[in-house]
Amino acid sequence: MRRSRNLLSIYARIWRTYWRWAPSLLLLAVVVFVPLGAIHALTLEANIGSFDLGGGLHLLAIFGAVLVLAVTGLVGEVFYTGAVSILLTHPRDGQAPSLREIAGMVNYGPLIAIDLLYGFAFAVGTILFVIPGALVFVWFGLAAPVVEIEHRGIRAAFRRSVELVRHKFWIVALVLIPIEIVGDALTKLATEATHGIVGSEFICEWLADVLSNIAFTPFYAVAAVLLTVDLIREKGGGARLHPAPPP
Repeated sequence: MRRSRNLLSIYARIWRTYWRWAPSLLLLAVVVFVPLGAIHALTLEANIGSFDLGGGLHLLAIFGAVLVLAVTGLVGEVFYTGAVSILLTHPRDGQAPSLREIAGMVNYGPLIAIDLLYGFAFAVGTILFVIPGALVFVWFGLAAPVVEIEHRGIRAAFRRSVELVRHKFWIVALVLIPIEIVGDALTKLATEATHGIVGSEFICEWLADVLSNIAFTPFYAVAAVLLTVDLIREKGGGARLHPAPPP
């Protein structure tokens, strides 16, 4: 019962934070996901069946294609979450930073590396068996906010994520996993809807990816940042959310 109340409280805070910061969150999502949506759509258009390969090579190629699709499906969420961490926690002259200021503050190297490594580890774990993928998703799910909130490097961010999630695994899992599942379902619905409107396969996939990410990834990012801030504070850290969005 207590866990249920905690979850309801966290989801309520996620919604309130999203609603308060929605204009900045959505604009940042457009900047991140419009170009990344094109990359994902190009990946989906790759037809592995067009290659004339033998049995073993064909299976290896299929495995590689599924791996690439899984990685590119997650890539962007992590980077966006890092940028949202700056938006929600780093005041500039007493106010939340603008998108231009966020662009100058992002730790691009570590954040992109974490994005790719996290996506790859999650994809491999999911392909081999679902449970390892879910474990990777939860244990390392706070690495991106850690990079931007505590200014840690790549390895240190992954270690810190595990440290924060330890003893709070089920809370983190029951917040992040449902949001990710709903987001994936929304992407599939958007893809089906755009197929009836636009003839081009590439445009359909691009629109579906962009629209679903803009609509739902901000919830995931806000959830990850809120959890990270709360868990850092529980361990005596000084992380805090900025009280108000930019004017």
